[in-house]
Amino acid sequence: MSTSPHPERVSPGRHGPLAEAIVTLAETPDHASDIEQRLAAIAALAADRVAAADYASITTLRGREYTTVAASSDIALAVDEAQLADGAGPCLQALTTGEPVGVPDIAATMDWPGFHQVAPTLGLRASISIPLYNGRGTTIAALNLYGRDDAAMRPLIAGVAELYATSRGIDLDAGSPPESDPGAEELLAGYAGALAVRATIQFALDILAGSHADRTEDAYTELCARAAENGTSLSVAAAGVLKRFL
Repeated sequence: MSTSPHPERVSPGRHGPLAEAIVTLAETPDHASDIEQRLAAIAALAADRVAAADYASITTLRGREYTTVAASSDIALAVDEAQLADGAGPCLQALTTGEPVGVPDIAATMDWPGFHQVAPTLGLRASISIPLYNGRGTTIAALNLYGRDDAAMRPLIAGVAELYATSRGIDLDAGSPPESDPGAEELLAGYAGALAVRATIQFALDILAGSHADRTEDAYTELCARAAENGTSLSVAAAGVLKRFL
């Protein structure tokens, strides 16, 4: 399992429907039947509420194929498809590494040819791809936000980077992120909450598995059973494990 988490360093707050949707996804068992509907709802909420982002999409791995499961416009879909055709791009990098990928200046980015060629022609100047988690702690999708105003996107990109670094115990030494719009702040609250929920669940799984790495799957099954028996979320069940054993 992962190293000891630092759940006290990120706020698990749920401020608004977008934040609530992101946090709820992070505490939803991976066998839930409505995962794709939840992802589509997150994309729609992000496009509607984050003023800095003009378009939003969700990319995920379905079987062995990367695909876009939700897009707020044909423009977002076109940018995603350029990355999928190349097999490379910020959305795929965020999805495969589990780390957010911010692109503050798309025109200056040469790492992903398809993305670099298509996005600027559609008027896009900045983007951020944010990993989304399920209750197992797996990165199951990337939320991609594309903006025409790079200055407006910059606070969101900085905020996401700071939250991820804090959750990993990394000091960016970059000062406080600049103030962003209310929708972006809501997104940041949701991402912070998802990171905190993920850390709590992973910590509980480490406790249940003990020193036996091969018990990880059994530990997850046990945690799901505890949640189902008590009619609670995985994060509440995980908090119960921490309270009992610590």
